[in-house]
Amino acid sequence: MVTAEMAPFAKVGGLADVLGSLPMALKKNNCDVRIVMPLYGLIDKEKYNIQKKFANIAVPFADKMVKVNVWETSFKSVKVYFIEYSKYFGKKDVYIHDDNAERYLFFSQASLYVLPVLKFQPDIIHCHDYHTSMIPLLLKSSNYEYFKNIKTVLTIHNLQYQGKTSQKVLELIGLDRDVGEKTLNFMEKGIVYANQVNTVSPTYSKEIFGKLFGAGLEKLLLKNKNKVSGILNGIDMDFFNPAKDKLIAKKYSSDNLTGKKINKTKLQELVGLEMSSKPLVGLISRFVEQKGLGLITEEIINLDCQFVFLGTGDKKYEDLLKKLAKQYPQKVSVQNKFDIKLAQLIYAGSDIFLMPSRFEPCGLGQMIAMRYGTVPVVRAVGGLVDTVFECEARHVRCQMNGFSFETMTIKGLKDALKRAIALYSNSDEWKKIQRTGMTTDFSWNHSAQRYIELYKKALK
Repeated sequence: MVTAEMAPFAKVGGLADVLGSLPMALKKNNCDVRIVMPLYGLIDKEKYNIQKKFANIAVPFADKMVKVNVWETSFKSVKVYFIEYSKYFGKKDVYIHDDNAERYLFFSQASLYVLPVLKFQPDIIHCHDYHTSMIPLLLKSSNYEYFKNIKTVLTIHNLQYQGKTSQKVLELIGLDRDVGEKTLNFMEKGIVYANQVNTVSPTYSKEIFGKLFGAGLEKLLLKNKNKVSGILNGIDMDFFNPAKDKLIAKKYSSDNLTGKKINKTKLQELVGLEMSSKPLVGLISRFVEQKGLGLITEEIINLDCQFVFLGTGDKKYEDLLKKLAKQYPQKVSVQNKFDIKLAQLIYAGSDIFLMPSRFEPCGLGQMIAMRYGTVPVVRAVGGLVDTVFECEARHVRCQMNGFSFETMTIKGLKDALKRAIALYSNSDEWKKIQRTGMTTDFSWNHSAQRYIELYKKALK
């Protein structure tokens, strides 16, 4: 697996969480998994016992041989290799504000050229997102015997990010520019050259064939439809477990939910909300357009509940939420930061979890929330459709575990929240929904099996 981020070493988004869990689930299913990622300046080598393994490995790039070092550690019994090259990865940031394309093209090339030195010849190279989606093309255009039989799988975690850059960067890897094309699109190359392509939920894998979610690549995806599928992400059920969680105020389980109220009181106290028995609605997210924060208006805030928002992002949305918190200090709290401990308390202490996303390739928040008996209210898109079921609204036989709305409107969100608030007052029914969510298996076990099937397909 080749990735730009992996928890706990370097995390920006959900991609890191996937890489921190999926490889271990695959290892349990008898796969020999190794991970390669850049050694960013922010990674604490001492803390994670990262040792230098090889020095001065030559990587062909920009008409010369560039020397890199390889470091190694073991995480949950899976080997992780780090490529050190300070020109591109020495800084404290994972991504830089300029063009990331050249950095990740170099990393992709380096991740291939360290393989012979590691004496590891994989059946599959599993590429994650645009950062590594040039690898299938690099393998295809190489005459190096060592790479000959390696197949590739590309997982699209978010199609919005495609790695668009100048065609000039192709010269860095000794390839001619595409005739008549000004822009090079990393994701596009990955979709064309990978043996199999998947997204992180079944519904999102179908949505991307249409203009609304295809991000300009819908025609190309349709052309490659036969090799595109969807596998739902999982979560680390052991880490996200209210019966074991050391970061929350009081542990509890689906058999005994009394501890949840203690977490709610602690949360209200911590974020400065009045002690109220009304439902508390939590949202943990990047504050960006994708997450539907534009729907949070006075009309929503005036519902009979409290709100706590945790995250950072676009100034526009940060300001919007802060303004509402200033207007309604008793019922709205905005925590403008990244804070794992507070996030866990919001999952445990909230009654309702909000995800009004415009699009959502998978979404982990709704699964984590359900694990903590916090009932999700979501927009019916992507992975949210695959995990949250409001049976009355959908006329299907299933166990209800949340609420959803179709239209990306304030009214849609308001109506769904109102249904949740109304049911909250029926303690028995609410507990039933909580327990359904808490006892659902959102682990990686099932997904790992699906990935093994996908690898076998790629090998064929």
